Amino acid sequence: MLSVQNVSYAYQKNKTVLNNIHFNVLPGEYVALLGESGCGKSTLLELIYGLMDIKHGAIFYGDKKLLGPKFNLIPGHSFMKYLAQDFSLMPYTTAAENVGEFLSNIYKDKKQARIKELLEVVDMSDFANIKVKNLSGGQKQRVAIARVLAKEPEILLLDEPFSHIDNFRKNNLRRKLFNYLKSKNITCIVATHDSTDALSFADKVYIIKDTKIIAEGAPEHIYKHPNSKYVASFFNEVNEIPYRLLEETNQTGTKLLYPEQIKITDKSVHTATVLHSYFKGTHHLIEALFKEVPILIKHHQSLSEKEVIYISM
Repeated sequence: MLSVQNVSYAYQKNKTVLNNIHFNVLPGEYVALLGESGCGKSTLLELIYGLMDIKHGAIFYGDKKLLGPKFNLIPGHSFMKYLAQDFSLMPYTTAAENVGEFLSNIYKDKKQARIKELLEVVDMSDFANIKVKNLSGGQKQRVAIARVLAKEPEILLLDEPFSHIDNFRKNNLRRKLFNYLKSKNITCIVATHDSTDALSFADKVYIIKDTKIIAEGAPEHIYKHPNSKYVASFFNEVNEIPYRLLEETNQTGTKLLYPEQIKITDKSVHTATVLHSYFKGTHHLIEALFKEVPILIKHHQSLSEKEVIYISM
């Protein structure tokens, strides 16, 4: 088990990046770290991998305390691989040569089979013999993913692993990659701002804001029970409606609702006026004014501007 125990970190004396971060990751689990750019996700991965020294708190893998560059001549840990956002590929060698760089040449048939297997996982088989310098950013990112998997680490750390990859390829790659990791029981921690990396695949999600973990749990639970608009907004558009506008309740504060949780009905105590309709492929997103609050509603068809509709929430 990987255990992050009360880790805090600051690049400067009065600029804390992480504050009292604590969580455990079981073997074979996939954990997603969600947060805006600059919230400390990448820093946390670098601390886990041992690229920086921990000043407050500790990180353990089983009974072994993981230490930084002050204690290791070569930073990093042999049982772990870290894929940063810069890829660190060799530009003048082929995709296949990059993937096989650290594999032994003693058993060449096994090496070639391993390279072939991993290029298939990342949908790069057709580009095996193309030099990396001639590949697109997304193709380089897929080669980099295959490369860190070559020697099958026990723990894989990925920093925004799909950021350069075209949307039409992302979903298929996610399925193939995370299913492969599960089949090999490889622990995976992904730092991302894209909730799609987490919702369908992660076992646990930790959302980081203002140096701290502000929400944690299974993706479905966090999606259905967000503790703030910030948390909900990672997963979908979100409506924040003051309870004072909902006459049937005496609650204070605001109610958080995703567009699909507001229904257009034949009759209701609540009405809204349509402002715009946006075609989204499988549905229309209706922007409407509920009293003084703009809201978004998922609906099966377009509606006319200024049309008055009944809604239930």
